[in-house]
Amino acid sequence: MKFSLVGPVYPYRGGIAHYNTQLALTLASRGHTVQVVSFKRQYPAWLYPGESDKDPSQHPLLTPAEYLLDPLYPWTWLKTLGVIRQSLPDRVVFNWWTTFWAPAYAFLTWRLRRSGIQVLFLVHNVQPHESRFFDRFLARLALGQAGGFITQTGREAERLKELFVGQGQIQRTRVQICPHPEYKMFSSQRIPQVEARRKLQLPGEGPVLLFFGIVRPYKGLEYLLEAIRRSALQGVNPYLIVAGEFWEQKQHYLEIIERLELKDRVRLDNRYIPDEEVADYFSAADLFVAPYVQGTQSGSAHLALGFGLPVVASLSIVDETLMEREGSQTWLAQPGDADSLAIAIRTALQAVQAGNIPKPQVATVGGWERLAQVIEEWE
Repeated sequence: MKFSLVGPVYPYRGGIAHYNTQLALTLASRGHTVQVVSFKRQYPAWLYPGESDKDPSQHPLLTPAEYLLDPLYPWTWLKTLGVIRQSLPDRVVFNWWTTFWAPAYAFLTWRLRRSGIQVLFLVHNVQPHESRFFDRFLARLALGQAGGFITQTGREAERLKELFVGQGQIQRTRVQICPHPEYKMFSSQRIPQVEARRKLQLPGEGPVLLFFGIVRPYKGLEYLLEAIRRSALQGVNPYLIVAGEFWEQKQHYLEIIERLELKDRVRLDNRYIPDEEVADYFSAADLFVAPYVQGTQSGSAHLALGFGLPVVASLSIVDETLMEREGSQTWLAQPGDADSLAIAIRTALQAVQAGNIPKPQVATVGGWERLAQVIEEWE
């Protein structure tokens, strides 16, 4: 079969670029012809909240791609349409995560479907985590053109249905849930914990917690800091490393750290972590923590599972894969509740220290092969 995937890949950075690349590689490994259509420009520089949307990795995850789309230049939409049509794909899969791309995606989807080409949307987030008043309209504009949807949680499937309540579109299309696959693309680079802590200049003794990824308000870092303080008061003294670029005021967190007297227990690495350094952080940690206040799912949590690292996650982002591991590799906490988070952290660390964490197993739910199969078998 022939597939066209539309979405970011290297040199763009981040979890969705890794996701789209791994999906392309999986489909190709299954004998399919895969065309990846990516962006000439992902966002104008003045709109991007981070330092750069380019990946600084020296050894990035790669797949062949055509860089055609620009969100602000409609003539690039026309060129993209022609290139996709010329390849005669059996279906086109759009990665959807932000309404910024709604006009371009709506145009492409409408024209492709008029050409008789099947279009699916692989929905990471129905609407942005920090949504604005116009996001609902823009999401409807683009997603309303789709022939089908793949979501990664039942909760997000419900949000998709709610978006179209009373409009009828969703009843004419299929929504299939396929859990977020584990990210195992870096796990072969894992090194001994002692070596990783030495490389990162972390404490050699005691438990280390990892918060990994862009720091944004909805990810709940302030509740994690409160939880560490409350754990310390009860005799548990983990060290926290926050590895990721701040998309909000770092000073806000420095003030929290000062107030909670955690200056010796927390390190902030305010930068995008390149691919070749990812394994160092996950190898050094005893526990990964995703204290999200809201959200859909966490690619970083699935990266932790790929390394066999136990996870504490808030219920706001729990999907089928995390639920399957509950009590063995995953512990759950209430979102926005530092006490609940502290209890989950202490329970998880007790299991780690007692050696009660099972060796990583191949997940019985999810996986890249399953996602590829869903796309292959779509009718």
